[in-house]
Amino acid sequence: MRLKRRLATAGVALGVVAAATGTAALTAQADPAGPTADDTTPVAWNVDGLTATELTELESLGFDIAEAHDGRAQIIGDAAVADELRDLGHDPEFHDTVYKAVDPAIQQEGTYYGGYRTVDAYEADLQAITEANPDLTVLHDIGDSWLKTQGQGGHDLLAVCLTKLTDGDCETDPDSVKPRFTLMAQIHAREIATGEIAWRWIEKLVDGYGTDPEVTELLDTTEVWVVPIVNPDGVDIVASGGNNPVLQRKNANDTAGNCGSRLGIDLNRNSSFEWGNDSTNPCAETYQGATAASEPETQAIEAWLRDMHPDQRGPGANDPAPDDARDVFITLHSYGNYIIIPYGYTADPAPNDTALRALGADMAEYNGYFVGTNDDTVGYGTSGTTDDMAYGELGVAAFTFEVGGNFGTCGGFFPAYTCVDASLWPENEGALLTAAQAAAAPYAS
Repeated sequence: MRLKRRLATAGVALGVVAAATGTAALTAQADPAGPTADDTTPVAWNVDGLTATELTELESLGFDIAEAHDGRAQIIGDAAVADELRDLGHDPEFHDTVYKAVDPAIQQEGTYYGGYRTVDAYEADLQAITEANPDLTVLHDIGDSWLKTQGQGGHDLLAVCLTKLTDGDCETDPDSVKPRFTLMAQIHAREIATGEIAWRWIEKLVDGYGTDPEVTELLDTTEVWVVPIVNPDGVDIVASGGNNPVLQRKNANDTAGNCGSRLGIDLNRNSSFEWGNDSTNPCAETYQGATAASEPETQAIEAWLRDMHPDQRGPGANDPAPDDARDVFITLHSYGNYIIIPYGYTADPAPNDTALRALGADMAEYNGYFVGTNDDTVGYGTSGTTDDMAYGELGVAAFTFEVGGNFGTCGGFFPAYTCVDASLWPENEGALLTAAQAAAAPYAS
């Protein structure tokens, strides 16, 4: 049964954040009028009146385009970036700061930027929660990060399976007895709130089993799989900035050229499904890599998804998944307050478009996000994405959540840490539970 009660989150607002963090937390670190000419602090710039061709040109030149819609793009960069845009004939206007003020008194070991966990801390917490709950959890190593494959440190990619364990549960087998809900976060390293939301989802399930009837029913009937950090090397780079996190989006693969702080491959443009229509500039934030699924992180996620989910959709572009197909997949991103449905690579609707929109609307009853395709939401196409792969290859009902609004204290890539518990997690708690409860029949009317 899908969740029908509405969580009481509508009252969560910036006033709650102010009460939790103090007035200083609402003051950004850059001048509200915009950076001075010699200021290297990144901010968000609005650029209006862009044609599709101009937007593609800016992306190919390596500008960091955070969002684009209806001829407006938000571009991340310092004052020098704004000058470069002016040299190209554009008129950037300051929109908002990237960094929010941080209270150093609340920061603890293993955290950065006011409380966000490092990769090492996540790994330790995953180990601890699975060891403490052997009847509910199984931890899987599903692959390696790029740095680990190079013998340069790096990390394992860790997935935790949560269910009331019986024989055969939580094995990587597409013919599982229970339907599956899979969630992953931080494939883009700088989207730091997404990993924390994934972690609170894990805690909700572990803490709620046996006390919360809906959680208990869910874990009795469904396997829930979570990868809190898909891009751990990138997150290490982000966290290395401390209270001024590095704006690292991609992984740590530095073999494609001298890109300085723009190194890496965009793992959400590197999937083998419909790969190849994004940037070929190694220094662009949407660099797709030299070949499809070139990166070990991409290979690991794709193999994991194939091992987890039966192939339920025909080979044709217009072949729908059948009404009795099972399983739901969500990948968490930021920002925009969107629930995005397939496809990203084409403007043509997915063959299960109506059912995907219907489940998206059920989830949006809780977070209030706008439901639609890439064209409906972020306003640009994408190729080689994980959600397109999960749906397009396997027929899994797949969604991207763009968490958090358009900058402000609780928006953008680096929301204040207190925003996670004050708004970002509460508004998505019911949406995730709704998705998980639909895993047995996501396309059913």
